[in-house]
Amino acid sequence: MEGSLNGGEADARLPGGRGVLEGAFALLDSLERVREAGLTRLADDSGLPKATAYRLLEQLTVLGAAEKVGARYRIGPRMRRLGHTWRPDPVLEQAVRAPMRNFVRTTGAAVWLCLLSAGQTIAVGGAPGRVPYFSPPHPGAVVGWPTAVAKVLAVCSREASGLALESPRWRRDAASIREAGIAFDREENTPGVSCVATPVLDRGGTLIAAICSPVEAVRPLADLAQNLVRTSKAVTAALH
Repeated sequence: MEGSLNGGEADARLPGGRGVLEGAFALLDSLERVREAGLTRLADDSGLPKATAYRLLEQLTVLGAAEKVGARYRIGPRMRRLGHTWRPDPVLEQAVRAPMRNFVRTTGAAVWLCLLSAGQTIAVGGAPGRVPYFSPPHPGAVVGWPTAVAKVLAVCSREASGLALESPRWRRDAASIREAGIAFDREENTPGVSCVATPVLDRGGTLIAAICSPVEAVRPLADLAQNLVRTSKAVTAALH
Protein backbone atom coordinates (compact mmCIF):
# COMPACT_ATOMS: atom_id res chain seq x y z
CA MET A 1 0.00 0.00 0.00
CA GLU A 2 1.11 3.58 -0.64
CA GLY A 3 -0.13 4.80 2.72
CA SER A 4 -1.78 8.13 3.43
CA LEU A 5 -0.76 11.52 4.68
CA ASN A 6 -2.01 10.74 8.16
CA GLY A 7 -0.27 9.32 11.20
CA GLY A 8 2.60 6.83 10.95
CA GLU A 9 1.69 5.86 7.40
CA ALA A 10 3.35 9.06 6.19
CA ASP A 11 6.64 7.17 6.16
CA ALA A 12 5.35 4.57 3.67
CA ARG A 13 7.21 4.39 0.36
CA LEU A 14 5.79 5.30 -3.01
CA PRO A 15 6.77 3.60 -6.27
CA GLY A 16 10.35 4.62 -7.00
CA GLY A 17 11.28 4.69 -3.32
CA ARG A 18 9.94 8.14 -2.47
CA GLY A 19 8.12 8.74 0.80
CA VAL A 20 4.47 9.77 0.86
CA LEU A 21 5.28 13.19 2.33
CA GLU A 22 8.04 13.68 -0.23
CA GLY A 23 5.57 12.91 -3.00
CA ALA A 24 2.96 15.26 -1.53
CA PHE A 25 5.44 18.12 -1.31
CA ALA A 26 6.61 17.43 -4.87
CA LEU A 27 3.02 17.97 -5.99
CA LEU A 28 2.68 21.14 -3.91
CA ASP A 29 5.92 22.44 -5.44
CA SER A 30 4.49 21.71 -8.89
CA LEU A 31 1.29 23.58 -8.04
CA GLU A 32 3.35 26.55 -6.87
CA ARG A 33 5.20 26.61 -10.19
CA VAL A 34 2.32 26.05 -12.61
CA ARG A 35 -0.44 27.71 -10.54
CA GLU A 36 -3.18 25.43 -11.90
CA ALA A 37 -3.02 22.23 -13.93
CA GLY A 38 -4.61 18.87 -14.61
CA LEU A 39 -3.52 15.50 -13.30
CA THR A 40 -1.32 14.52 -16.26
CA ARG A 41 0.69 17.77 -16.15
CA LEU A 42 1.18 17.56 -12.38
CA ALA A 43 2.23 13.91 -12.48
CA ASP A 44 4.79 14.66 -15.20
CA ASP A 45 6.07 17.78 -13.44
CA SER A 46 6.45 16.07 -10.05
CA GLY A 47 7.89 12.82 -11.46
CA LEU A 48 5.16 10.68 -9.86
CA PRO A 49 3.12 7.90 -11.48
CA LYS A 50 -0.27 9.21 -12.55
CA ALA A 51 -2.22 6.93 -10.19
CA THR A 52 -0.02 7.95 -7.27
CA ALA A 53 -0.34 11.65 -8.09
CA TYR A 54 -4.12 11.30 -8.26
CA ARG A 55 -4.39 9.64 -4.84
CA LEU A 56 -2.11 12.21 -3.22
CA LEU A 57 -3.86 15.15 -4.85
CA GLU A 58 -7.24 13.89 -3.68
CA GLN A 59 -5.90 13.56 -0.13
CA LEU A 60 -4.35 17.04 -0.30
CA THR A 61 -7.70 18.38 -1.47
CA VAL A 62 -9.51 16.81 1.50
CA LEU A 63 -6.93 18.42 3.82
CA GLY A 64 -7.34 21.83 2.17
CA ALA A 65 -3.74 21.91 0.95
CA ALA A 66 -4.94 21.63 -2.66
CA GLU A 67 -8.13 22.74 -4.35
CA LYS A 68 -9.90 21.06 -7.26
CA VAL A 69 -11.69 23.10 -9.91
CA GLY A 70 -13.30 20.80 -12.45
CA ALA A 71 -10.50 18.50 -13.59
CA ARG A 72 -7.72 20.87 -12.53
CA TYR A 73 -5.90 21.43 -9.24
CA ARG A 74 -4.39 24.50 -7.57
CA ILE A 75 -2.93 25.47 -4.19
CA GLY A 76 -5.63 25.24 -1.52
CA PRO A 77 -6.72 27.78 1.10
CA ARG A 78 -4.91 26.02 3.94
CA MET A 79 -1.52 26.38 2.24
CA ARG A 80 -2.26 30.03 1.41
CA ARG A 81 -2.98 30.75 5.07
CA LEU A 82 0.22 29.04 6.16
CA GLY A 83 2.22 30.91 3.52
CA HIS A 84 0.94 34.28 4.68
CA THR A 85 1.98 33.56 8.27
CA TRP A 86 5.57 32.58 7.39
CA ARG A 87 8.21 35.21 8.16
CA PRO A 88 12.03 35.42 7.87
CA ASP A 89 14.50 35.79 10.71
CA PRO A 90 13.19 38.67 12.87
CA VAL A 91 16.68 40.21 13.06
CA LEU A 92 16.85 40.40 9.26
CA GLU A 93 13.25 41.61 9.06
CA GLN A 94 14.06 44.46 11.45
CA ALA A 95 17.31 45.35 9.69
CA VAL A 96 15.73 45.74 6.23
CA ARG A 97 12.78 47.87 7.30
CA ALA A 98 14.28 51.37 7.34
CA PRO A 99 16.69 50.88 4.38
CA MET A 100 13.84 49.59 2.22
CA ARG A 101 11.61 52.53 3.15
CA ASN A 102 14.43 54.92 2.23
CA PHE A 103 14.91 53.14 -1.10
CA VAL A 104 11.23 53.53 -1.99
CA ARG A 105 11.23 57.18 -0.88
CA THR A 106 14.30 57.92 -3.02
CA THR A 107 13.42 55.96 -6.18
CA GLY A 108 9.64 55.44 -6.08
CA ALA A 109 10.31 51.82 -7.03
CA ALA A 110 9.28 48.70 -5.16
CA VAL A 111 11.88 46.55 -3.42
CA TRP A 112 11.70 42.84 -2.61
CA LEU A 113 13.62 40.74 -0.09
CA CYS A 114 14.34 37.14 -1.15
CA LEU A 115 16.13 34.06 0.18
CA LEU A 116 17.39 30.87 -1.42
CA SER A 117 15.78 27.70 -0.06
CA ALA A 118 16.27 24.21 -1.50
CA GLY A 119 17.42 25.69 -4.81
CA GLN A 120 14.42 28.01 -5.10
CA THR A 121 14.24 31.78 -4.76
CA ILE A 122 11.64 32.60 -2.12
CA ALA A 123 10.15 36.06 -1.53
CA VAL A 124 10.05 36.92 2.17
CA GLY A 125 9.13 40.60 2.29
CA GLY A 126 9.64 44.01 0.78
CA ALA A 127 8.06 47.42 0.33
CA PRO A 128 5.69 48.58 -2.42
CA GLY A 129 6.55 51.48 -4.69
CA ARG A 130 4.41 53.88 -6.72
CA VAL A 131 3.33 51.22 -9.22
CA PRO A 132 1.13 48.56 -7.54
CA TYR A 133 1.96 45.97 -10.22
CA PHE A 134 5.50 45.64 -8.83
CA SER A 135 4.50 45.23 -5.17
CA PRO A 136 6.22 42.33 -3.37
CA PRO A 137 4.46 38.95 -3.52
CA HIS A 138 3.26 37.27 -0.33
CA PRO A 139 5.97 35.71 1.87
CA GLY A 140 6.81 32.20 0.72
CA ALA A 141 6.07 32.82 -2.97
CA VAL A 142 8.58 31.32 -5.42
CA VAL A 143 10.35 33.81 -7.71
CA GLY A 144 11.20 32.31 -11.08
CA TRP A 145 14.37 32.01 -13.13
CA PRO A 146 16.05 33.96 -14.73
CA THR A 147 15.07 36.97 -12.63
CA ALA A 148 17.89 39.19 -11.40
CA VAL A 149 17.37 38.18 -7.79
CA ALA A 150 17.50 34.47 -8.64
CA LYS A 151 20.77 35.07 -10.49
CA VAL A 152 22.32 36.87 -7.51
CA LEU A 153 21.35 34.11 -5.11
CA ALA A 154 22.56 31.38 -7.46
CA VAL A 155 25.94 33.07 -7.88
CA CYS A 156 26.59 34.25 -4.33
CA SER A 157 25.21 31.40 -2.23
CA ARG A 158 27.25 28.40 -1.17
CA GLU A 159 24.07 26.34 -1.32
CA ALA A 160 23.88 24.06 -4.36
CA SER A 161 21.32 25.55 -6.70
CA GLY A 162 19.53 23.97 -9.61
CA LEU A 163 19.08 27.48 -11.00
CA ALA A 164 22.72 27.91 -11.97
CA LEU A 165 22.82 26.54 -15.50
CA GLU A 166 26.18 25.23 -16.66
CA SER A 167 26.58 27.00 -19.98
CA PRO A 168 29.25 29.34 -21.39
CA ARG A 169 26.83 32.28 -21.35
CA TRP A 170 25.80 31.64 -17.74
CA ARG A 171 29.43 31.32 -16.63
CA ARG A 172 30.16 34.73 -18.18
CA ASP A 173 27.09 36.25 -16.53
CA ALA A 174 28.01 34.68 -13.18
CA ALA A 175 31.55 36.11 -13.35
CA SER A 176 30.15 39.57 -14.10
CA ILE A 177 27.69 39.36 -11.18
CA ARG A 178 30.46 38.29 -8.78
CA GLU A 179 32.67 41.16 -9.87
CA ALA A 180 30.02 43.90 -9.79
CA GLY A 181 27.80 42.55 -7.01
CA ILE A 182 24.78 43.38 -9.17
CA ALA A 183 22.56 41.34 -11.49
CA PHE A 184 20.18 42.55 -14.17
CA ASP A 185 17.14 41.03 -15.83
CA ARG A 186 16.01 42.93 -18.91
CA GLU A 187 12.66 41.37 -19.84
CA GLU A 188 14.18 37.89 -19.51
CA ASN A 189 11.43 36.65 -17.21
CA THR A 190 8.45 38.93 -17.94
CA PRO A 191 7.89 41.05 -21.08
CA GLY A 192 7.86 44.75 -20.25
CA VAL A 193 9.58 44.23 -16.89
CA SER A 194 13.24 44.74 -15.99
CA CYS A 195 14.87 44.13 -12.63
CA VAL A 196 18.08 44.80 -10.75
CA ALA A 197 19.27 42.84 -7.72
CA THR A 198 22.15 42.77 -5.26
CA PRO A 199 23.17 40.45 -2.41
CA VAL A 200 22.66 41.22 1.27
CA LEU A 201 25.68 40.13 3.31
CA ASP A 202 26.20 39.78 7.02
CA ARG A 203 29.07 41.65 8.67
CA GLY A 204 31.38 38.73 7.95
CA GLY A 205 30.66 38.89 4.21
CA THR A 206 28.43 35.80 4.04
CA LEU A 207 25.29 35.93 1.89
CA ILE A 208 22.07 35.93 3.89
CA ALA A 209 19.55 37.26 1.37
CA ALA A 210 19.15 39.39 -1.73
CA ILE A 211 17.11 42.46 -2.59
CA CYS A 212 15.73 43.39 -5.98
CA SER A 213 13.69 46.11 -7.61
CA PRO A 214 11.42 45.30 -10.57
CA VAL A 215 10.46 48.24 -12.81
CA GLU A 216 9.08 49.06 -16.24
CA ALA A 217 11.48 47.92 -18.97
CA VAL A 218 11.81 51.49 -20.30
CA ARG A 219 13.28 52.73 -17.01
CA PRO A 220 17.11 53.10 -16.91
CA LEU A 221 18.67 50.73 -14.37
CA ALA A 222 22.03 52.36 -13.56
CA ASP A 223 20.79 54.80 -10.89
CA LEU A 224 18.41 52.20 -9.51
CA ALA A 225 21.32 49.76 -9.14
CA GLN A 226 23.42 52.31 -7.24
CA ASN A 227 20.53 52.98 -4.85
CA LEU A 228 20.00 49.26 -4.35
CA VAL A 229 23.68 48.71 -3.50
CA ARG A 230 23.49 51.51 -0.91
CA THR A 231 20.35 49.89 0.51
CA SER A 232 22.08 46.52 0.78
CA LYS A 233 25.03 48.09 2.63
CA ALA A 234 22.60 49.85 5.00
CA VAL A 235 20.96 46.50 5.78
CA THR A 236 24.36 44.96 6.55
CA ALA A 237 25.20 47.86 8.85
CA ALA A 238 21.86 47.44 10.67
CA LEU A 239 22.41 43.74 11.36
CA HIS A 240 23.54 42.88 14.90
